[in-house]
Amino acid sequence: MTFGRRAFLANTTLFAGTFALGARAAGVPSSGSDDLTAFIYAMPKAEMHVHLEGTLEPEMKFRFARRNEVTLPYKTVEEMRDSYNFHDLQSFLKIFYEGKSVLLKEQDFYELTYAYLTKAASQNVLYTEMFFDPQMHTDRGIAFSTVMAGLTRAQADARKNLKIDSQLVLCFERELSAESAMKTLESALPYRQHIVGIGLDSDEKNNPPDKFRDVFARARKEGFHLTMHCDLNQLDTHEHIRQVLEDIQADRIDHGGNILERPDLVAIAKRRGTAFTVCPVACGWLRENGENINIIRGMLDRGLKVTVASDDPAYMKGNYVAESLVVAQGDANLSKQDLLTLARNSFEASWISSAQRKTYLTKLEAFQRQWA
Repeated sequence: MTFGRRAFLANTTLFAGTFALGARAAGVPSSGSDDLTAFIYAMPKAEMHVHLEGTLEPEMKFRFARRNEVTLPYKTVEEMRDSYNFHDLQSFLKIFYEGKSVLLKEQDFYELTYAYLTKAASQNVLYTEMFFDPQMHTDRGIAFSTVMAGLTRAQADARKNLKIDSQLVLCFERELSAESAMKTLESALPYRQHIVGIGLDSDEKNNPPDKFRDVFARARKEGFHLTMHCDLNQLDTHEHIRQVLEDIQADRIDHGGNILERPDLVAIAKRRGTAFTVCPVACGWLRENGENINIIRGMLDRGLKVTVASDDPAYMKGNYVAESLVVAQGDANLSKQDLLTLARNSFEASWISSAQRKTYLTKLEAFQRQWA
């Protein structure tokens, strides 16, 4: 893998409507050296912003479709992959939700999850918190228990076979009702030992975080951590970030790049220690006053607790977390110390025990000494 061979300005950025300056083909970093590439892949890391349904690679989608007798609107894997063109959040979601049709049985959810964990483990991800959207499946008549059985069995096998630990973060689809979200939360309560957090994703337009304030209050009371998507350049984006920080007081914000436009919100996030999960391939740049602002660089420079993640890698040219860090390194001119800071942030922002965090940070410190 070599930096600087060819930039790939793929789709327009999912949430901004401007060109995705960070979106490049997997394995085609933007600049730097082979040494930095090796450093990134070998570095111990955690990932906290990956949608399991977004790891459904085209080959797997075709395999599940054949097994479950589902007809897809494509003749070949290549034709399907070529269809992954989108220009905003809504056009992305249309493509993304198409994939749910092939996920029908416990074994489907098992294989989907185990495949992602295998990929993550190969990139030295020690721990990951994975989003899943149960309403996407229960609304099609699939039992919540079926989804959970597949996910948790894969987690257990990956923990044993691959030595990667993981937890689940249940996300509500924000275009659905608060009543639906509450019903889903209640379905999740018997699985509390497997689900560490509650999140909010999907179409943000006219669906502010406050719409779900009561649901999140209940989730907090039940002992769940909270995180919410604040997608880039959405309607009322600054107010949504404020609601997450002040009204709901979530532990993390997913994306959240528009906070850089509001020093007052940056100050609140720093004071609260809010972590940000930024996905450089999906939305790594802001366009402000005719200037391209790199979000990861901006957050690091302002002292925010930023982490790097992959988002929906199957729909983003196979950029998993290591490839996403390579893209971030080139786009934000990250030094090895910056990369170590991002990895440290990922462990510090994880919803794990102090003992587990100490174990991971000790491994990161040993890695740092090895590469010093």
